[in-house]
Amino acid sequence: MSDPHVQHAPCRWAVRLEYDGRDFVGWQRQITGLSVQQVLEDAATRLTGGVRVDSVTAGRTDTGVHATAQVAHLDFPAGFALRPHQIRDGLNFHMKPYPVVVLSAVPVPSDWSARFSAGRRSYLYRILNRPSRAGLDAGRVWHVKHPLDTDAMRTGAAHLLGRHDFSSFRATACQAKNPVRTLDTLEVTRTGEVIEVRTHARSFLHHQVRNMVGSLHLVGTGRWHPDRMAEALAACDRRAAGPTAPPDGLYLVGVRYDPDPFDREP
Repeated sequence: MSDPHVQHAPCRWAVRLEYDGRDFVGWQRQITGLSVQQVLEDAATRLTGGVRVDSVTAGRTDTGVHATAQVAHLDFPAGFALRPHQIRDGLNFHMKPYPVVVLSAVPVPSDWSARFSAGRRSYLYRILNRPSRAGLDAGRVWHVKHPLDTDAMRTGAAHLLGRHDFSSFRATACQAKNPVRTLDTLEVTRTGEVIEVRTHARSFLHHQVRNMVGSLHLVGTGRWHPDRMAEALAACDRRAAGPTAPPDGLYLVGVRYDPDPFDREP
């Protein structure tokens, strides 16, 4: 006979999600406004029949920021037994009609963390560079009317690669204790009217990607020489860098783990 006083560990599941950030105040629950976290946790709680389920995410995206491969873990009550496709489909059913979808769901060890087990995060920023505003992609790109020099932007971006103090490129309200980060990749490419900025690092400071893109925009317009990026970085002062790019064009597109629990997905 089981001891009713024994506390059993919850069942931890990792989920990979995509969402359109326009309808939300960001990932994290807020006092006012709807968050992605609230939609996910409320769906999980309905799936358990009313037992509260909490989540932890790999990255707290801001208001208006999108994701194609966000990762979170959920702690379901002990003994909660469903198959991966039932977790995925059940969460998706209960998250309707919100633009949040679980792509994959896999069980993970109780000490696995979507946040602390992550080895690298990847972001994409999309700029629509043409005179006409966005139609189909409204709210999902930064529309820039004037021509941008992507070669100059690419040269400027190279100054930020490596391990640096990124104080100039973090939000003034950033709560990170250490502003030093290692930027593995910052690529600028153009396909027709769309400019894409892709970046990879183990972790990013608050608004770091949007602030880097805002500065690269100044380089692309010719208002900044590409070397100005290095000067802004060395200043370690937010006032030395460019403005914050709007959230519309930013996507969290990948979180890497070693080993990756989603590789074991049936």
